[in-house]
Amino acid sequence: MTRTLVVRLDSAGDVLLAGPAVRAVAGSSAHVAVLCGHRGAAAAELLPGVDRTVVWEAPWVGFDPPPLDAEDVRAVVADLARQRFDRALVLTSFHQSPLPTALLLRLAGVAWIAADCEDYPGSLLDLRHRRAPGRHEAEAALDLARAAGFPLPPHDDGRLRVLPPPDLRHLTGPDPYVVVHPGAAVPARAAGPAVLAAAVRALADSGRRVVVTGGPAEKELTAEVAGAHALDLGGRTDLRGLSAVLAAADAVVAGNTGPAHLAAAVGTPVVSLFSPVVPAERWRPFGVPHLLLGRQDAPCAASRARVCPVEGHPCLDTLTGIQIAAAVGRLTNGAVPGGQFPPARPSTGKVSS
Repeated sequence: MTRTLVVRLDSAGDVLLAGPAVRAVAGSSAHVAVLCGHRGAAAAELLPGVDRTVVWEAPWVGFDPPPLDAEDVRAVVADLARQRFDRALVLTSFHQSPLPTALLLRLAGVAWIAADCEDYPGSLLDLRHRRAPGRHEAEAALDLARAAGFPLPPHDDGRLRVLPPPDLRHLTGPDPYVVVHPGAAVPARAAGPAVLAAAVRALADSGRRVVVTGGPAEKELTAEVAGAHALDLGGRTDLRGLSAVLAAADAVVAGNTGPAHLAAAVGTPVVSLFSPVVPAERWRPFGVPHLLLGRQDAPCAASRARVCPVEGHPCLDTLTGIQIAAAVGRLTNGAVPGGQFPPARPSTGKVSS
């Protein structure tokens, strides 16, 4: 049995989407570590199959990457070398290169490295895998794991999953309720507070209890969205606590952001207010019933913009509270067909050395 490192250096949502691949690796490894950045560390701690989390901020990833520091690089290389990994999987988004990370791992003495890669890797990769077109990020990570010799165990359905959440009914109050999560790390992916406040009012008017969630830096936002119509939990949970709040909800309303993937990981349906700055086929909620709202043909489509480049944010801010409340009703009433997890499709990704 091998000691395997799985690398996913960006956000909490990205790390959650790597969860099925991590479990595949864990099924054939004696020890599994995840190398991630600070924004993904809390998510890595929630993943089943992870024995250790190594946190390092790479200068080639993230919204505000640190400058390259030779001493910092030497320190992480030494740390990884001490752990004597036999194999590594470098997981990246479709637009990222794994080669800087692969170089780091080679310096740390990792003997065998696999990644999705379009660029010529030289001697940095032992398995150069080509991502199949249109694959969801979670599926693409599983495809790479399978090509590297780490299939999912037979009993594993490949959904997102986290460790069992705590009981936070003392914080949320009794079921049932709907969660509205208004924030997003990328402003272009968040609907405006007025839209979400209208959604909270419409949900409350329909007889639903509403809980508004957000991080410590989002307290003003959650207070504005909750108003007098919802329970405001802004800044009152860490990621594990948020998993408990989401797990007990009937549905979650969120943008394309980490909590939407956390909701999927605890099996809660999602009304996804999805800005098309990245493709929905790659980033939509995975493995749970969900509805996408928002103009997928907006001019910002596929721009990967962090701040909306179109005046008025038309992809999301043209939504109404009534539309969002109606989508919640469709999900919770079983009107969304199936809610079935899509059957596993064989990857058509190519493998080359």
